[in-house]
Amino acid sequence: MCRGSYCYLTDDEWERRIARFAAIARSCTLCPRNCHVDRFSGERGYCNAPGELVVSSVFPHHGEEPPLSGTGGSGTVFFTYCTLQCCFCQNWQISHEAEGRPFTPGELAEKMLELQEQGCHNINLVTATHFLPWLLRALQVAAKKGLFIPLIYNCGGYEHASTIALLSGIIDIYLPDMKYGGNRAAQLFSRTANYRSFNRTSLREMFRQVGALTIDNDGVARRGLCLRHLVLPNNLAESEAILDFLTSAFDPADIYISLMAQYRPLYRAAEFPEINRRVTAQEYESVKKAFIDAGFPGFFQEFDGLDESFLIDFTARKEKALTPRSAPGSRNASPPDLSSKGRPESTASLSPNGEEVR
Repeated sequence: MCRGSYCYLTDDEWERRIARFAAIARSCTLCPRNCHVDRFSGERGYCNAPGELVVSSVFPHHGEEPPLSGTGGSGTVFFTYCTLQCCFCQNWQISHEAEGRPFTPGELAEKMLELQEQGCHNINLVTATHFLPWLLRALQVAAKKGLFIPLIYNCGGYEHASTIALLSGIIDIYLPDMKYGGNRAAQLFSRTANYRSFNRTSLREMFRQVGALTIDNDGVARRGLCLRHLVLPNNLAESEAILDFLTSAFDPADIYISLMAQYRPLYRAAEFPEINRRVTAQEYESVKKAFIDAGFPGFFQEFDGLDESFLIDFTARKEKALTPRSAPGSRNASPPDLSSKGRPESTASLSPNGEEVR
């Protein structure tokens, strides 16, 4: 049985981490917005989050990357509000419109235990940075009651490396975005002029903690980093700059890429003509080829096989499991062959629908 890193924290260490995050939230610098509001006094900063947990949905997700979903699903916890609030966010109901309700730490702990009982391979914490003092209390309660499956930190990649450092020994798998290779698009679409530098320094800290993604004999991820990148129209994400950084900072064989073709002009994207369309097959395939040629293993969506099941109606889906429809022509791939380090020996890649790409 694989136990999450957090299972080995002492009560004193839990209390120390919780107190440290609480101190940060009293003049909030949990994220690089550095609003300096007192979250415990009800003050709200850029993300608009209150001084308590607010959660939209908790359910088994069978549509995440194959090693995360496995056969039992990834136990996703979707937190309300967001530190980025991108104009094209596919989860705009929770990031922009605050769909969700308050949870006590004890209530969230019980929900995570229920996900474990349902057979989920992990607990997938989606956009949790602005709730860390309260989330850690929930995790402490859950661990005492028997939670043991790995924790995934699923974030937009706009993080303080110092905040990520305080999660060392708690998080098992980091699943950050690298949204932009430059700051111009970050400023225009996510209203942050310094995304790139914070993204890159926090990514280094994540990798320092957990290293390359390790996958067990059942094809399920147990520890490590998987990096998501969403290709945008007109190369506005500056994907080549991201590739250049990754090849200069890491061994490509150590960085698992989840390259996504699923961009849609959702929420307020229509206000920006340059992103008011879907990505073309040529735009996506060009980026995909560059990452594969550079030696990055990972998960590459099949452009022609995408359905709309990744779009979640958070007003309706609260606890029901999400199982995407199979893509036309897709096939199930066998779990990758594992080396002694638990990583695939080849650079074969799997799409989220199970298609193997070489």
